[in-house]
Amino acid sequence: MVAARGARPSHDRLVSFTAVGLVALALIVSNLGSGGANAALGADSANAAAAIGNTNGAGSAPRIAVEGGVAGITGTPQDAIDGGSFNSTTANGGRLGGPGTGTGQPTGNTLDSGIGGALIDGPFSPDGTLLKPVSVDTSVADGSQLLRSYRVRSGDTLTGIASKFHVSMMTIWWANQLKNKADLKIGQILTIPPVNGVVITVTTTDTLESVAARYHSDPADIIAVNQLTDSVLVVGQTLTIPGARSREIVTPKAPKPVTRPTSHPSSGGGGTPRPPASYGGGRLSWPVPGGYISQYFHYGHWAIDIAADPGTRVLAAAGGTVIFAGWKNNGGGYQVWIAHGSNLFTTYNHMMSISVGTGQQVGRGQQVGRVGMTGNASGPHLHFEVWIGPIWNGGTRVNPLAYL
Repeated sequence: MVAARGARPSHDRLVSFTAVGLVALALIVSNLGSGGANAALGADSANAAAAIGNTNGAGSAPRIAVEGGVAGITGTPQDAIDGGSFNSTTANGGRLGGPGTGTGQPTGNTLDSGIGGALIDGPFSPDGTLLKPVSVDTSVADGSQLLRSYRVRSGDTLTGIASKFHVSMMTIWWANQLKNKADLKIGQILTIPPVNGVVITVTTTDTLESVAARYHSDPADIIAVNQLTDSVLVVGQTLTIPGARSREIVTPKAPKPVTRPTSHPSSGGGGTPRPPASYGGGRLSWPVPGGYISQYFHYGHWAIDIAADPGTRVLAAAGGTVIFAGWKNNGGGYQVWIAHGSNLFTTYNHMMSISVGTGQQVGRGQQVGRVGMTGNASGPHLHFEVWIGPIWNGGTRVNPLAYL
């Protein structure tokens, strides 16, 4: 009986053992908790200078109000750290507020965050979104955006295109680096400058002053025409130099005039050509197919100028006799004079070449030469005169439009 009772612990002893075990377990748990807290605190202290952080789930966030404010928050996070209140349910104007001076409103290119008055650099969009990074505009203003394009169509001529855009034919010639009239083809894209002048590309040695001096232009005009915002030129800029001139159209060597004297019974053979006795051919015909009047008859300019592409055919306005074909130093360059009878004469001036000779009989519409700019001429055209009476020998020049 004694041995059996000793083998089984008494009820009091079981209660004691259980109590001791619970106390020990509590101590262990307590030590583990305080140790983890101390470890975390030690880590925070040791790493405070490193400003580390972490997340613990998706969480929730206040709504971002228009203009960049934070809706539903009053006070600041610092208030909570200092033991104050940080109320996320009561809005202060729908923006982040607190003891700082900020309101959360964008100001210029900054946002007053409301936390100690700290400013956030902008710029901001109208809804308060911070735009970062800011792109830098590296484009350079020049005159390229002022250049127009034109697609050549059937029947187009350089002079016709120039008239359409109110610039000179030579301006288009230079801008497109044309070599001859045959360069113009249907479908070709031509560059059309905004004003008369030359289009250039700025090189490493160019300055506004040097370019202006080279083309005898005014620096202020260059800036105005190209709408420049800076007088410092940049390599690669495209500029139109107003009023500038480039190479002239090469004038082919004129063929040597061929004299074909006309025999007259009264002269017994060759000799000085005689014009018809009378003119009965009606109104004169237009001497330059496709040409247009670039200068009318007026005081000091006793003719009409008919602009056309260089090399365009020049036709006799009426039948008659060629009384002169060749060069004269009177400003007309290569020219042809025709007597039509009844004391009526016509002259064709500034031609690049002539195709008839003195004394030759010509019919209405027969080619007498090609449009050029020899003599005193600023561009390719025909200077067309009508005379009543001998040319430069007592006759008078009259308005050709009265006879055409």
